[in-house]
Parts: sequence; structure tokens; C-alpha cells
Amino acid sequence: MKDFVKKYGHAWVFLYALIYMPWFMWLEKTVTTEYHVVHIALDDKIPFCEYFIIPYYIWFLFVPAVFAYEFFYSKKEFYRMCILMFSGMTVFLIVCTLWHNGTDLRSQIRFGDNFCSMLVRRLHKADTCTNVLPSMHVFNTLGCLIALFESKGLKKKRGLILCLSTLLCVFILMSTVLLKQHSLVDVITAVILAAILYGIVYLPYHFFPEETS
Repeated sequence: MKDFVKKYGHAWVFLYALIYMPWFMWLEKTVTTEYHVVHIALDDKIPFCEYFIIPYYIWFLFVPAVFAYEFFYSKKEFYRMCILMFSGMTVFLIVCTLWHNGTDLRSQIRFGDNFCSMLVRRLHKADTCTNVLPSMHVFNTLGCLIALFESKGLKKKRGLILCLSTLLCVFILMSTVLLKQHSLVDVITAVILAAILYGIVYLPYHFFPEETS
């Protein structure tokens, strides 16, 4: 048991879910009608494409997979990833609490009669159009990609894995606007947030490297 705790004791950080989930669910229930609509003219130029529901849903596999890889590969890398991810998620909660926001893009959708359209309808029933800025779908995607690029364990075999991961991330980011889940503003603010936190969390280790364990 002592060896097990020593090896996997860093799982305690997942307790953050006890903070994030209740707070997020509270926002989903309270921010329903009165909120600032996030919308720019360019959003109206982007077509709706139900087929991007596939990469959108792959996100729910991609993020846990990267967490699992870092968890079992290196405590230090895992902690860094969690600091970046959980910091961004906390910023999101604070922003949405202080500045209620949402989109009005779903009214533009003209659904087709196919399986992917059905999946989008189900997504919209489960996920409200509020609490969208910055996009956590985008931020967490970029956070995972950053963690993969920064992982010492992938240095010798980073070519194919990072190429495929980057391609997947591009499709996931595209899906957020092509499914009318987010405004481009949500995407841009998530990218900026990821860039800022990357500079805070990861860049210092480029100047002061240390062994992975």
C-alpha cells in the first residue's frame, strides 16, 4: 500500500473536480436568460457542418487519454499539465460568474436528416448555449497538445504522435465553430489564455530544465 501511494499519490489533484463540477453546474442552472451575447459578424460567415460532431466528441476521449499518459509517465509532467489545465478552468469559472455570457448561433442551424445531425441535436439538449467564453473545449484541447509537445517521453517518437495529435486538435477547434457551439471570440480568448498559461507554467522549465521522474 505504501508503494502504491508513493507511485500514484498524485491522483489527489483530481479532487479539483469537486470544485469545478459543482461550480459549473451552478452556472449552467443560473445563467439561462440574462447574459451578454458573444457574437461577431464573422460568425455568420461560418457554415454549419454537422459532420464535425465526430472530432467534437473525440475530444472526450483525447483529453482523458492525455491525462492518463502524463499520470502514468511522470509526476512532474502531470503536475505541470494539471496546473495549466486547472488554472485555465478556474479562470473560465470566474469569468462566467462575473460576466454572464452565451451565444445566439443555434438559431442559424438548418439540420439535415442524418446520424450526425441527430448527434448535434442531442449535444444541444445536453449542453446549453451559455458559459462559453473562453471556450473550455478549445482551451483543454490546446492544454493537452502543449503537454504532449512538452513531454520528454515523446522526444524520441514525437513525429507521428504529435503530427496526428496536432491534426486532431485542429479539427476539434474547427468543430466548435462549425457546430455553432462557440463564437470565434470564444476560440480566440481560449487561445490567448492557453498562450499566457503556457508562458507561466512551461517556459520557465526551458530556462531551468530538470530531470523527469
